[in-house]
Amino acid sequence: MENSRLSATYIGFLFIAGFFATIAFDTWGQIISPSLGWANLSPEGLASSLLGRLGLPTDAFLGFFIHFYIVGLIAYPMGWAYVFKPIWARVLGRGHWVVASAIYGFGLWVFAIGGVTTFSGLPPFLNFTGITWVALIGHVLYGIVLVAILRLIARRDA
Repeated sequence: MENSRLSATYIGFLFIAGFFATIAFDTWGQIISPSLGWANLSPEGLASSLLGRLGLPTDAFLGFFIHFYIVGLIAYPMGWAYVFKPIWARVLGRGHWVVASAIYGFGLWVFAIGGVTTFSGLPPFLNFTGITWVALIGHVLYGIVLVAILRLIARRDA
């Protein structure tokens, strides 16, 4: 399974891995974390804030659509496959996938909670409240699950 090609098969695998990673992220942030008494993630709210900042409609469905489909199933998986993974492989080799995927998730957290929140008119890193730390765990979990699923698919495909 070569990631340098834009094959329909590989993009489909990215979509599948993104689906499971997004489910893990949402399960953590909307079920497990609140059941522990921690913050409840509402990533569709951040997406809606971004849409509003861009002068677009901000209804909950659009926020959910952006979070789940555009970001979780398409953008973040492609960021791994076509940006982060090739750089990681060139600099540090192909090993250490758990470390690489956790660092990727950390980078997603910095991008989303540090960058997108600020651009959306919210405080950077949401003022480091409880939601910030739940989101950190969620983004790192997303990265690890994404890569674990891609590795499972590759092993099965080999």
